[in-house]
Amino acid sequence: MSRTVTLRLQDDAYRLLRMCAEADNRPLSNFIETAARRYIDENGLVDAYEMKEITENKALHQSIQRGHRDAKAGRGRFV
Repeated sequence: MSRTVTLRLQDDAYRLLRMCAEADNRPLSNFIETAARRYIDENGLVDAYEMKEITENKALHQSIQRGHRDAKAGRGRFV
């Protein structure tokens, strides 16, 4: 299901995005959605290789569990 989102842009950003969308021969909304997804794929998420390393790292999981227990017990210093 599609959702409508209101987005406020500076004039120069709007002109640049509109120009890029027209160069790709697609609607502005599609260009912005594609650019956002591409950014998230490249910068915002862990890739499959990294996730495998994380999920298989027993020392990391033990450390997280110790930290969680310490936090619940109020031990340590939180910054």
